[in-house]
Formats: sequence, C-alpha cells, structure tokens
Amino acid sequence: MAVTAGIFALLSVTRMGADAVFMLALAALLAGGVLSPEQALAGFAHPAVATIAALYVVVAALQETGAVSWLARRLLGGPGATWRTQLRLMAPVTALSAVLNNTPVVAMLIPAVRDFARKVDIAPSKLMIPLSYAAIAGGTCTLIGTSTNLVVDGMLRDSGHPGLGMFAPMWIGLPIALCVIGFVLASSHWLLPDRRSVLAQLDDDPRQYSIELVVAPDGPLVGKSIAEAGLRHLGSVFLAELDRAGRILPAVSPDEVLQGNDRLIFVGVVDSVLDLQQIRGLTPASDQIFKLAGARAQRLLFEAVVSHNNPLLGQSIRDGRFRSRYEAVVIALARDGARIKKKLGDIVLRAGDTLLLEARPEFAENLRNAKDFFLVSRIDDSHPPRFERAGIATGLLLAMILAVATGALDMFRAALFTGALLLLSRATSLARARRRIDWLVLVTIAAALGVGRALDQTGVAHAFAGQLIEITGDHPTLNLAAVFVATALISALMTNNAAAALMFPLAAASAQALALDVTPYAITIMMAASASFATPMGYQTNLMVYGPGGYRFGDYLRVGLPLTALVGGLTVWLVPLIWPLMP
Repeated sequence: MAVTAGIFALLSVTRMGADAVFMLALAALLAGGVLSPEQALAGFAHPAVATIAALYVVVAALQETGAVSWLARRLLGGPGATWRTQLRLMAPVTALSAVLNNTPVVAMLIPAVRDFARKVDIAPSKLMIPLSYAAIAGGTCTLIGTSTNLVVDGMLRDSGHPGLGMFAPMWIGLPIALCVIGFVLASSHWLLPDRRSVLAQLDDDPRQYSIELVVAPDGPLVGKSIAEAGLRHLGSVFLAELDRAGRILPAVSPDEVLQGNDRLIFVGVVDSVLDLQQIRGLTPASDQIFKLAGARAQRLLFEAVVSHNNPLLGQSIRDGRFRSRYEAVVIALARDGARIKKKLGDIVLRAGDTLLLEARPEFAENLRNAKDFFLVSRIDDSHPPRFERAGIATGLLLAMILAVATGALDMFRAALFTGALLLLSRATSLARARRRIDWLVLVTIAAALGVGRALDQTGVAHAFAGQLIEITGDHPTLNLAAVFVATALISALMTNNAAAALMFPLAAASAQALALDVTPYAITIMMAASASFATPMGYQTNLMVYGPGGYRFGDYLRVGLPLTALVGGLTVWLVPLIWPLMP
C-alpha cells in the first residue's frame, strides 16, 4: 500500500518519467521481500508486452512504406477546428477497436497522429488522450475488442453460464462509446492541456526552403485537382507556383487538375518538406537523385550550411557538379527566409545558404574534417518512403487482422509473425524497426504488471473490493454500483484484466447471495474494467500515449475522473434495463 501511494505521489507532484517511477516501485517491492526476482521480472516476459513490441515493428513497416501517412490523411483530413479533428479521429478509432484488439490500433496511429498534430499546429496533448479513450470505448462493444471481455466471458462460462454472444456487449458498449466521444468533444478545451514542445512554440522558422517536386506521369496524382491530391492546407508549407511545360501558374487554384510532369514549387520549413516526401506520386525534380549510388530507401536527409571556403561559391548547383563532388543531391535550399525564383539547379550558391541534401548515411562522417560547410546536420528518420512495398505491408496488416478476428491466431503470435514477415520482405529494416520501438513504454507496462501482481498476491486488492461490496448490503442497485466502483478503482491501480479476474468471483458470490442473475454483474465488470480513464497505468493504451502526448499524471485525473463517473452512472442505469437483475 505504501509503494502504491508512492507511485501516485511521484507521478502527481514530480516530472519523473512513468518508466522510472514504476521501476523504483518494483525495486522497492523487491527489496521489501513482497516480490521474488522471478515475480518482479515476470512482466517483462508477459505476452502483452511482447505483443506491443512486435506491433512497433509492424508500425515501423507501415511508416516506412507511407501507409500510415496515407491512413492519417484519410482519417484526419486537413486543418480545422480541434473538436472536428478529434471527432474525425475518435469515430473511426472506436469502430476499428470494436472489431480489432485496441492495442494495435493505438500503436499504429500514434506516429500518424503525432505527425499530423505537428503539421496542422495542434498540440499532441489535444489528440493523444482522445485516441486512447476512443480505443478503450470501442473495445467495450464486442467480445474481441479487448481481452478483458474475453476473460470475463470465460469466467462466466466456467461458472455454468452459456456465455455471451460476439456482439452482446454492444447494447451497453455503444452508448458508452457515444458518451465518451461526446464528453471529450465538449470538455477537451478546458480539461485537456495545450502542451507543446519549446520548438513547436516558436513562431517562425527562418529556414524557409524552396523545393521542386514533379508529378509522376504514372502516379496516382495525375487527373486529380490540387485539393483532391491533398496539396492544400499542408501546415507550414505552401504551393508557391506550378510550372507546366514552361508555363508558370503563380496563383494555383485548388481546382487546378494535375498533369504528368507538372513541376510544383513549394516553400516551407524542413519538417513540412519531409511531409511532402510521404505523398505518393511526387518525386524530386532533380534527376540527380536517381544517379546517386545505392537505393533511395538507404539514404537520409542532411542540412548543410555553405561556408566561405566552399569551392562552389559563385557557381550554380548544376554547373558546379554538386552531386559528383559531394555524392549528395540538393533537393531544397533556404536563403534568409526568402524564396528564390529560380529552378533549383540554376541557383548560384552563396555563403550562408542552407541546403537540404539527400545522401548516404556516411555523408556527414566523410565531411567531418572538410571546411566546405559550417555545419552538417543529419535528420533522423528521413528515409524516402518505400512506396513500392506499401502493398505488401498493407496486405500483411490485413492478414494479421483477419487471423485475430477469426481466432486462427492469438494477438501475440499474429503480431510476431507479421513483424517477421515484414522484415523478411524488406518493408522495413531491422535497424529502423529497432529504433521505432518505444522502450520506455514497454518498461513502464512491464513494471506496472509487477506492481499489480504485488497488489493481488498480498491480498490488498481483494480486501479492498470485499469491503466495498460489503458496505452496500443487500440492495441490488447499490451492490451493482459498488461492483463498478471497486472494479474501476482496482483497474486504475493494476491492469484491467487483473481487476476483472479479481472482481468476478466476488461479484458472482454477491449475486448468488442475493439470488440475482450473474449476467448483469459480468457486463458491469467488463465496462468498469475498461473504464480506466483516470490514470495512465489503468490501461495500456493510456500508457502508450503518455509520452507522445507530453502528459502528466494530473491530466488523466482531470479528464478521466468525471468521465469515469459518467460512464459508471450510465452503466449502472442501463445494465439492469437490458439484462434484468432478477433471474
């Protein structure tokens, strides 16, 4: 109990990372003899942790092939009011989580939502908790939406009950999902923080790059208007002009239909230039890109500032044979925040020009002792997308979903096999997949499982639940409300699966003593175990968005406590109406 209180205190009043807090708690439980080394480390071998790790590999492949960016554009659209963006995110996530396990849905969308938030200048903290809550709410709608429902249904069958149908929880899950979405949309302006990084709060980036891109003649953008191609409302980058066979269109209408070999000139900051790379059908205007040695997927982007000693000063990029000299290609250039109205290859280099280069990973190392540039900076995770493998990545993802939905494979095996196949198909590399894994999330979840085990085996959680139910006496509605409160509180302290497994025998015993049907109790436990909105450790998707959203412990309390109370009231009111308490 002291260690659990310490976890709440440290997360509430300090800025220590959740991974550090839970590891300290695990160390304290180990030192105090509450857990053996095997028990303390069991969470690190738990299938849920390994499943999430495997899913990061799947997500890495989807990112590398551009599939995540495509999905985000379809789901989230362009800039708009924050509530509208939240609705466009939460509605499809709720639907997906009803037929898929909600963990892979969140794992797949976290990077896409983070990139979208940066592009349209919305704080990630306004979107990450809504993402997690929508996944949690969607998971309550079917038996396969979350493993908790399967756990409760299994215990229900073990007690002699025939069990529940696949969509039986939807009668209560759908109203709860609508309640969650409505509450978040109505209250997020006041309850969710507007927290951004220091860099994100800077008004202007002086490096306004000019970049030329060509519409691929055989690509998917031919025949689409500028708006339909998603080239409007791109955040901190804008389409300055269109060059069509030498005819310049300086004020491009959103209804202008794109043709093959159209040259598009964009102006924007480096992050926006990276976003343009994710749009299939746009290729760099310079054919020098295809003359560099090695596959494009193996290259990276670098920023380099031209020095006074550069031998190419006073020469154009083309005449100076930049590619041959440096084994790198200039794909964009920034000069004093002003746009240069020339084709990239015709621009004459000056000292102080900032170049965005595509080159092999060893480019910066090769120039370490050269005086040609003041600074050479590598941009991580800037590999050009492997669009040609997007079909493989998407196909394997759909196969994984189908295998889990039909029961052919459990989530762990499906994720592990899919990750392995994606690596073998070279949709992503092992090095990049390894970098994409969020080890802090995995450590936090694994350590939280250990703390939950300590609460269970010391009897703390069991005694707490028993006392709470005993207080309500023999009043059926109060008893049902007590089951919800106890399950929700225990779920906030440990895992939702553990809370459900702990509470079902107590609730079943209470129903038997009162001569009531156990089904309403089982449904209530399902909803309460998933209603883990008030703490980051209550549900693994909450932990997964904790870091990317820049949240603090109090953020979950502020929005999660009233939402949990609202869901609890709705559950206790509706469940007896749908599943009568009297057998």
